[in-house]
Amino acid sequence: MTDATAAARSDISMSVLGELIDAFGLGDVGERHYLVDGLMNANWGLDTSAGRFALKRVTDVSLERLQRNLRVLAALGADDVPVSAPSPTLSGSLVAQVDGGAWCLFPWVAGSHVRGVDLTLSEASALGGHLGRLHVSLSRACDRGLLPGVPETITADVTSPERAVEKAERLTAAVRDKGTGSDFDKDAAVSLDHRRVLVSKYADHRPRSATPEGDHGWTHGDVQYRNLLWEGGELAAFLDWDRIAVRTYAEEVVRTAQVQFGVAGVFDLVRVSAFVEGYRSVVPLEPSALVDGARRLWWKRMTDFWQLEFHYDRGDFSFDDLFTADEALLHWWTDRLDQVEDAFAAG
Repeated sequence: MTDATAAARSDISMSVLGELIDAFGLGDVGERHYLVDGLMNANWGLDTSAGRFALKRVTDVSLERLQRNLRVLAALGADDVPVSAPSPTLSGSLVAQVDGGAWCLFPWVAGSHVRGVDLTLSEASALGGHLGRLHVSLSRACDRGLLPGVPETITADVTSPERAVEKAERLTAAVRDKGTGSDFDKDAAVSLDHRRVLVSKYADHRPRSATPEGDHGWTHGDVQYRNLLWEGGELAAFLDWDRIAVRTYAEEVVRTAQVQFGVAGVFDLVRVSAFVEGYRSVVPLEPSALVDGARRLWWKRMTDFWQLEFHYDRGDFSFDDLFTADEALLHWWTDRLDQVEDAFAAG
């Protein structure tokens, strides 16, 4: 992302802000500040005569899906899931359409974003329990008709080794043609060479079935530390509900564990097991489903290059650091496939 793009993303013109104030009935707005923790959408904190709020501009979800997801939050809150239900506009809508964008407003929740490895073991276990209760509550919301019914079976794409190598080769050409010779370009080129070797070497370890193991249902989709607020050692809120979708529960558990506890190029396997144990105290997933989920996520990381696609295809450099960190973790994980899967099964 260029500096100009970043500046445009973090700015709200006075005319747009005025329309939003009128739409939500906020009265006088004092301080407003851009919240830098978001990756996809843009967020601001607003101090107003009506209270303190978080304002979000959603850019990568359809209006219909956004409205559907926001309607679920009140039901989750009634089930004691820690959420901040959206504030409606004066006309009763949960989304204000202003300046060609979709905007939603939430009461401010006090707390801070805590990396998974900075959680205590008891907090990691508690987070697993919260995720389990979230899944149960989403299932209840589905039963109440707030979400569409869940299909009897679901499938998951497994990228072929040949397709993964094709993607790596295309991006290698993009590095050569679009790169500037920066350190990132050099690291990306080396990583792509290594990835092609890894894909070929470990092709026989990929998942063989398109049908994942374990139960499935409605899930959050992006439980990572930027979307969690902690206050006084307790989870204060799940944030960012743009990606609610039907998935296997194991997929969400494993992905959450990876983004929470896969930091600085290694997995904190002790916290992984504590987190999974907390989850299974609420939702008794079979260990085999978690092992299957872990193997599927490992192969997905092995064959996915989304950060490089943002960088070279879209000119958006926002996720460069994520690529570097994920690449280091992938190599560590690949060398310890059995240890990682044992940690999930142990939980």
